[in-house]
Amino acid sequence: MNEITTIQVRGTPPYRVLVGSGVTDALAPLATGASRVAVLYAAPLHDYAMRVSEALRYSGAAPHPIEVPDAENAKTIDVAAQCWDALAAAGFTRSDAVVGVGGGAVTDLAGFVAASWLRGVRWVAVPTSLLGMVDAAVGGKTGLNIAAGKNLVGAFHPPAGVLADLDTLDTLPQAELVAGLAEVVKCGFIADPRILTLIEADPAAATAAGSAVLRELIERAIRVKAEVVGGDLREAGPREVLNYGHTLAHAVEQVESYRWRHGDAVAVGLAYAARLSLLAGRLDAATADRHVTVLRSLGLPVTYRADAWPRLLAAMRVDKKARGATLRFVVLDGLAQPSILDGPPEELLTRAYEEVAV
Repeated sequence: MNEITTIQVRGTPPYRVLVGSGVTDALAPLATGASRVAVLYAAPLHDYAMRVSEALRYSGAAPHPIEVPDAENAKTIDVAAQCWDALAAAGFTRSDAVVGVGGGAVTDLAGFVAASWLRGVRWVAVPTSLLGMVDAAVGGKTGLNIAAGKNLVGAFHPPAGVLADLDTLDTLPQAELVAGLAEVVKCGFIADPRILTLIEADPAAATAAGSAVLRELIERAIRVKAEVVGGDLREAGPREVLNYGHTLAHAVEQVESYRWRHGDAVAVGLAYAARLSLLAGRLDAATADRHVTVLRSLGLPVTYRADAWPRLLAAMRVDKKARGATLRFVVLDGLAQPSILDGPPEELLTRAYEEVAV
């Protein structure tokens, strides 16, 4: 199935997410008017990034490939500073552009570099991982990690476009593909239950690159995110529901010094958020249990170390979703009914964690 699916993201300005094979052919028009285009990429994607660079060169723009560390190691101030130095050396102006080629970490970095260079230049996301396609590259949130926590430094800076080339999933390690499905499952529980029934009907197809089921899951998850972020760029209201499962997930990533895959941490966070929702009297037991069943069917983790709880709690207290000294959690009042649990007692948080701890 080679057709291109276009998903519109509302906002100021609006932009499109293109999903399919060969979507990088649409890159050149997004760089129109740019004399120079920085192409940020991680080493494993060198060959693909060179193809992207050639597409830009053919359109008349001078590509400037910039290799950055892989995965979360890319999202540091030091790496961003190296990118800024490269842009300065090449004479980048406000009419030039940045392209991020890679997983969610690289597109987060590219978006932040673009947001901060000359107070904001155009950028395009070319996500090559499932996680990047369904989550990081869509929505305009860019960010870096610091020792105190994940994504604590960042900016809201929507891309000019997102090009999700499904062909790149063919070479993605299976563990990375499966991890990305955690964000897809999240979208199923907060907005689109059809996602859950598709996975339950055929978990093997859901985890198979190139399958029609996986493509539908990707498109459905992108549509969920596009609908939510289109009306709330700066996370002032409805967009907060996209953080379902993420408060604990970011704490797990910090405790693990970002050695855990983001999707694996999100899976644990979803299991925890479901138990918290249940114990708070907001969610029925069947839907809470369904979280574990769906996640396990994909091979995702749903438990974490019991001895880590004090460190996890401390990390959650400095999470960017907190308000002052008050912790806030996205919970479910029912399937596809997300809401906010504001300032839950520590005893409740601990009891919920005991149900996912090993």
